[in-house]
Order: sequence, then structure tokens, then C-alpha cells
Amino acid sequence: MGELSKDIMQMLEWLGYFGNDPEGGITRLLYSKEWLNAQKALEDWMNKESFNVHFDEVGNLFGGLQGTKYPDETIMTGSHVDTVSNGGLYDGQYGIVAGLLAVKYLKETYGQPLRNLQVVSMAEEEGSRFPYTFWGSKNIVGTAERKEVESIVDFDGVAFVDAMRECNFNFRKESRELRNDLKAFVEIHIEQGSVLETEQKPVGVVHSIVGQRRFTVEVIGEANHAGTTPMSYRKDAVQAASAMINDVINRADKHGDPLVATIGKIEVKPNVVNVVPGYALFTMDIRHTEKDALVQFTEEITTSLKNIAEERKVELKIDMWMDADPVPMDKHVVEVIERECLEQGLNYKLMHSGAGHDAQILAPFVPSAMIFVPSRQGISHNPAEYTEPHDLAEGVKVLIGTLYNLAYKE
Repeated sequence: MGELSKDIMQMLEWLGYFGNDPEGGITRLLYSKEWLNAQKALEDWMNKESFNVHFDEVGNLFGGLQGTKYPDETIMTGSHVDTVSNGGLYDGQYGIVAGLLAVKYLKETYGQPLRNLQVVSMAEEEGSRFPYTFWGSKNIVGTAERKEVESIVDFDGVAFVDAMRECNFNFRKESRELRNDLKAFVEIHIEQGSVLETEQKPVGVVHSIVGQRRFTVEVIGEANHAGTTPMSYRKDAVQAASAMINDVINRADKHGDPLVATIGKIEVKPNVVNVVPGYALFTMDIRHTEKDALVQFTEEITTSLKNIAEERKVELKIDMWMDADPVPMDKHVVEVIERECLEQGLNYKLMHSGAGHDAQILAPFVPSAMIFVPSRQGISHNPAEYTEPHDLAEGVKVLIGTLYNLAYKE
């Protein structure tokens, strides 16, 4: 275990060098110099291990072993190589490192698999440079649409298309048939939450990824003098918005797990001390593992917000700009992972993921599941992101056993 922990940490630090941020974290954004250097370094590593290696058109990197009996069937693992701005050492790249070390071990121990065994370093998941997420996995399954990115730019005004072509990548050829060889996808990832650490579980087996609905709520009142406008005469946008926010959080508390509701952004205008605010904006992020419950709760709070607006004599605009259904993981793949945990005597937890992952994009097309390892204090997207090397190794051991069962057995 000690040697495996050491190998994992060395590879994480090596890969983290590409995008090493002066502030202490990692910044490796899609189609940046740091991103390209990381993908090329991973390509070199795979070639030295005699993996079959190739890039697809958009920059997803694949490498692995050829199957001896079922060359038309592929078991895939991996994660995304991009990071948020000034992110941590583990998000995304742990899944790539774990996959590489797992496949290397399986090759050295058991030789060629019956089915193809492949590690993917996906081009992008985070949406940190351009306003588009899951570019890597969406291109693998064919749900990425060219028109969605042709006109987008980053914060510096650099066009998505220009950045992509600068790295010598291009759009996926729509005439090319999509892959039909993928028989399973297993993504290993840090939890990015505190459940495993709190419950002292070294491994989580993910059975579903939550659905999400995101809203922007605008409250339009009337700006007025703070000293001369009696309370009963006011159309105070902040007063109304605060009542709405309080109502949403109270309802979420009452509903309980696994539903979560977050008010992540608040804006006020004119935002000065002596003016009754005439405008307020806030965002809502609502998540649940079951679609019916998610829909019911969001409809309930939408009705409640409208009632509050009417009572407070303000106008209300509600824009639901994200509506992603919950995604169940494949029961068979989940069972394979669970069985491996039991055989290794691990105190694991069957759980859902409260964050989005590439596995949710692949799952409707490829039998998919996830393995989680703990995150210290639940911190992620932050240089303070940390997972104990022992837990990292436990996760890789489960991944090794899972891939062996899927790729080496009949």
C-alpha cells in the first residue's frame, strides 16, 4: 500500500506541474498552453508504457491495451484533465492517474485483457475558460453541438474555435460514426464533499448523480428615499428578496436529505446606504436524486415566490436556465464495484454524488459507475483540496479489481 500511495502522489505532483499556479494551486484551462503540455506529457507516458495511444478530433486522449478475445469491446476509465482557475491537485487528474496506474499494474500482472482496456484523459469538464461544460465527454457520445461553441469566447475575448485550432484540434466529424465498442465506463474521483470523511469510509460507490435545476430570480420594486418613505409605502426589492430566500432555505431544511438548495449569488441596486433598493437578483441551485421530487419542490417554491412578490407589491422574473435530470449509474457496474469492496474487506458507502461528473454524460449511452475517495473537510476547487494518500491507494485498488473483473473475465 505504501508503494502505491507513493506512486500516486508522484504522478499527481508530476501532472500538477503543468499549470502550476503562483498562488499555490493548478490552473489548466481548456486549449491553453498548460492544457496542451499536460496532454502531450500524458501521451508520452502512455507511449513509454507501450499503450495504444491516440487523440480524437477535439483533444480527448486515449491510451490502453488491446483485447485478445473481444477486440470490439472496450472497458474505459479516466476523468478530465482541465481544472478550475487555481484549483487543487486531485479533482479530475486523480481519475486519470488512477486509471494509468491501474492499467499498468494489470498489464504487468495479468498481461493482455480479453476486452480492450482504455484510459481517457478528457479534454474538458469544468467550463472554467469558456461558458460550456463537458466538452470532452459530450464529444465521445456525440451530444456536443458545434453551434453551441462556434460563437463563444473566454474572459479575454479569445474565441473557442481559435483556441482549439491553435492546439491543432478541430470539431468532430459529424459523418464519423460514434463509438459502439464501449461496454463500461468507471470514473474514480474525489468526493468533493464531507460525507465519506465524516462517516470514516475510505471508499464510496456511487449509485446515482443528482439532478439540478438552476434559476436566476429578479425582484423589481421601486427605489426611493430611505428617510422619507414610510415602511408601509415601500416596494423594497431586498425586503421581498430576503423573504423569498428565507422561504426557500426553510422549505429545503424541512424537506431534508437528499434535497439541497443554495442561494449562491445576490445583487442589489442601487446598492447604497440611503436608498430603498429598487432591484434585487439572486440565484437558486436546487438538487435531488429523484426527478419527481426535484420537479415538485421547484414548482412549490416557484408558487411561493410568486405569492411573496404579490404580497410585497413587487414584480418577479424567474428564469430556469438549467434543468438536468438525475442520472442513475448502471446496476451491474455498481454491483461489480461493491463486490470488489467486499472482497477487499473495505468499509465502503453506497451513495449518490451531489456534484456533476463526466460519468453522467456517458451513462445514458454506456453502462457507467463511479468510485469516490474522501475529501478532507469536503474542500474542492481550491488549492487546499486534499485526500490522504492511503485513501487514494484504496481507491486505486478497488479500481484495479473492478477493471480486472470487467476486462479480464468472461
